Amino acid sequence: MSVPEVVREIITRNRSIFDCMKMDLINYTALAVKIQPDVERVLGNPVNLNTIVVAIKRYADSFEIKDEVEDKSVLKNARLSLTDGIVDIKFSLNDSQGIDPLTILDKFSKITSNYDFFRSPDSFTFLSEDLDGIRRIFDSLPNQEDIFNTGLAKIKISIPPNKNKSDVVSYVAEVLHDNGIELVNAFFSQDNIIIILNERDSSRAYDILHSDIIRTS
Repeated sequence: MSVPEVVREIITRNRSIFDCMKMDLINYTALAVKIQPDVERVLGNPVNLNTIVVAIKRYADSFEIKDEVEDKSVLKNARLSLTDGIVDIKFSLNDSQGIDPLTILDKFSKITSNYDFFRSPDSFTFLSEDLDGIRRIFDSLPNQEDIFNTGLAKIKISIPPNKNKSDVVSYVAEVLHDNGIELVNAFFSQDNIIIILNERDSSRAYDILHSDIIRTS
């Protein structure tokens, strides 16, 4: 990911910062100082503060275009799929006790085909159906009660390759927020965007986004 993509993702996930930016109430330099450690953690290397400031400003400037154009077309030709009963399994490299992620993925594939895997510089995240067999894979890890986040659902959004994934996540987060639904998390895969929500909100969120796609098609 590039610096602008990381900056957009961090801001999108923080609803209070996102709302203040839309209302032009953010000091870009102060925000850059605040999120610089997160940007460097995701990218795995030092990032110049001015580079982050520029990325923030460009993101803020994009809101005017979104208000006029993208809210009419950002989900055009997108495809959605909804899966309830999802568990978010996240553990740090320090807690992995030398477990090879490829070994875990091999075990996953023997239990279910409905899973996703994401790696950051300091942790692993698995999204899967909440099955007993999946939980047993992690029996050897300490503090198991801390690595499982349950009661979730995921909506997978497939978008045309010419669409900016960060823009789509920003737009989706805003549309759902306006309807009283907050994202738990969001991930980018090679071909899709995966948003994580509380299971109680999933059906309504799907209907809202599906209606948006129909409106812009």
